[in-house]
Amino acid sequence: MPEPIFRLDNVKKRYGHTEALKGVTFELAEGDFMSVFGPNGAGKSTLLKILSTLTKPSEGDIFFKGTPIKKMKDDFRKHFGVISHQPFLYENLSALENLVFYGRLYGLKDLNARADFLLKRVELLGRKHDRVRTFSRGMLQRLSIARALMHDPDIILLDEPYTGLDQHASLVLTGILKEQFSLKKTIVMVTHNLPRGYELASRIVVVKGGKFTLDQKKEDVPEKEFENIYMQAVS
Repeated sequence: MPEPIFRLDNVKKRYGHTEALKGVTFELAEGDFMSVFGPNGAGKSTLLKILSTLTKPSEGDIFFKGTPIKKMKDDFRKHFGVISHQPFLYENLSALENLVFYGRLYGLKDLNARADFLLKRVELLGRKHDRVRTFSRGMLQRLSIARALMHDPDIILLDEPYTGLDQHASLVLTGILKEQFSLKKTIVMVTHNLPRGYELASRIVVVKGGKFTLDQKKEDVPEKEFENIYMQAVS
């Protein structure tokens, strides 16, 4: 059996007296697309922050390809591409300048060619010289997708990526995620969008009160029954 990308062993996270995660244990295989659902305050975003190493667990262990994350050098983060509520873009730079800046952080070559490829993919090539402060919410999100993919990461982590997107931007994002999944990238997406999350996933997880209340392969969760299954998992 190949070593899982992630293994979490009894991971807990506390913020003061609030326990956001209450002993989460699971493995994530390479090439899985895990959609994470649950009500507000369930611990979904905390889980994503822990996977992306933006925060440390209060208790428990996290392993990346079999190695404890706490023993790894910081450069292992190059494996991650993170898309969240915040676009992490510089509003006084152009779209192209933003991507080139991030590409340099990862030591990439052929920066302009890579940036142009991604700008075309997110349908922003015609606006590549425009400053980001002139962009709409949907355009910012599309550019943040390009930013996260600039270094061709193995693992893509998404926190509510569909929030605030118009129909066109949603379709662009869905197409990119399907493409990345077909390339065997490992993807974890937190979302409230039940139909979209189900469509894209290979694995379905529901979190409530800091615990997994459902963790199934999608093939074991019939689409026509998913909404009822979800409601039972959060009730």
